[in-house]
Amino acid sequence: MEKTMNTISARIDSKLKTQAENLFDELGMNMSTAITVFLKQAIRLRRIPFDIALDSPNDETLAAMAEANEIAKGKRKVKTYKNAKAMIKESLGK
Repeated sequence: MEKTMNTISARIDSKLKTQAENLFDELGMNMSTAITVFLKQAIRLRRIPFDIALDSPNDETLAAMAEANEIAKGKRKVKTYKNAKAMIKESLGK
C-alpha cells in the first residue's frame, strides 16, 4: 500500500533555515526527514518532544531572591549605611 504524501509549507528566516540544514546534513538527514522525525515524536509522546519554557532562576538566585524578600519585609536585619561612601569606607577598612 503506497503512502499519500503531502507538502507542508512554512515561512522561516533564511539564516535559521541554513543553520538547520547544516545541522541536519551533519546528522545525515535532510529537512524533510528532520521534520518527519519531529512529528513522529510529537505523536508518539502526545506533546511537543522537548521542553518549552521561560528561563528559570537557579537555586542560588532563588535563595538570593528569598533573602531580599526577607530583608524588604523586615524579617532579616542587615547593616545599613547613610550613603555609598560610608559603605565603601567600611568595606575597605578605613
